[in-house]
Amino acid sequence: MPTSNIFRGLAHSARSLPQASSPSFLAITRVTTAAAAIRPHRWASTSSKHPQGFIPPTRADLEELRERVQEFTRREISPDVAAAVDRSNNFPPEMWGKLGEAGLLGITADEDVGGLALGYQAHCVVMEELSRASGSVALSYAAHSQLCVNQLQLNGSPAQKAKFLPGLVAGDKVGALAMSESGAGSDVVSMRTTARRVDGGYVLDGTKMWITNGPDADYIVVYAKTDPGAGSKGITAFVVEARGPGSRGFSCARKLDKMGMRGSNTGELVFDGVFVPDANVLGEVNGGVRVLMEGLDLERLVLSAGPLGLMQAALDVALPFVHTRRQFGQPIGTFQAVQARLADMYTKLQASRAYTYATARAVDEEGLVRTQDCAGAILYAGERATECALDCIQVLGGMGYVEEMPASRILRDAKLYEIGAGTSEVRRMVIGRAFNKEYASYSK
Repeated sequence: MPTSNIFRGLAHSARSLPQASSPSFLAITRVTTAAAAIRPHRWASTSSKHPQGFIPPTRADLEELRERVQEFTRREISPDVAAAVDRSNNFPPEMWGKLGEAGLLGITADEDVGGLALGYQAHCVVMEELSRASGSVALSYAAHSQLCVNQLQLNGSPAQKAKFLPGLVAGDKVGALAMSESGAGSDVVSMRTTARRVDGGYVLDGTKMWITNGPDADYIVVYAKTDPGAGSKGITAFVVEARGPGSRGFSCARKLDKMGMRGSNTGELVFDGVFVPDANVLGEVNGGVRVLMEGLDLERLVLSAGPLGLMQAALDVALPFVHTRRQFGQPIGTFQAVQARLADMYTKLQASRAYTYATARAVDEEGLVRTQDCAGAILYAGERATECALDCIQVLGGMGYVEEMPASRILRDAKLYEIGAGTSEVRRMVIGRAFNKEYASYSK
């Protein structure tokens, strides 16, 4: 299959870019491999964790993808657009169609539903470059493409994939995932939303909080208790159709006015007797925690690329400034103290980038997912991004403290990655528990 076909949206949107002269992995004839034995945390590239026909990318493939996404962001997410999204606290609805036309909303989805059938390295590349242009646009993108589309790709039945994924991949529909509640964030089992069995389906009652894309979503993956007395074994995942005749009882109680990631519309959702048919149960009844855990490591991995883009954005602001701003007759970039901050920003970015992409490469090439590395990548990158944003503000001096420069927006956006998708404290706990689990198996 020609590269231009696989990157159909990107090629259409960036016609001025030269095509790669050498054949890429996307042009190689698809081959079927014998099924390999699956060990814990490991799978073959032909398993359900990757799209049908997935072939791990080469470095050249990923660089080609990066260049095409950069062309998209230069055209569609200019600095003025990013600033306007932050200032208005509104996501531009036309952006979904543009992302869909570019082929970016189905990175890990099967080709037969319009996806690109790529892997997690590619998804990280897209997430990084979108975050470099706008943290809030990228966060909404991730909630759609990873938390919703990829969950359906991993756990949806053939009928569910055929029904929901084409519209989501095209950008005609907006996706979200609703797990957190006001009293149940990292502690999933304490959720209070229930799903009561009725003829032909379930009735959902409860509220969900901090839901990215919640105010705009057409399809929402919702977790609710179907057997409240069974703890983690009594939770089920559902696909709620939030618009149209089947949405009676669903509402967005309020859109949150956040410090950062403004324009990544986030809301409190209410389910008041919302009927969900049996056909919209995602995975198995009372198997919702498995569905959740199936995607949680990969969610953390892809989201860890967000801080990478923000760190690069901070350098994009700081480097030109320190080489044009003059004090004492010379650019401030020639002063050792400023150089030290820039060096720290750069090395933090490169170390974080190496960790994220090494973890993603292990998923794509070896079928290996290590919980401690998925949590570790976002833990490390998230904290380093906040530090880099603060360093950017410091080298800009007074200009870093005014809104006409993007430094404050980068800082406000970066802080989210120490809180969302599990706080830094929870990530450290996840890593520690992963070690405990491994060593417990050795001691038996």
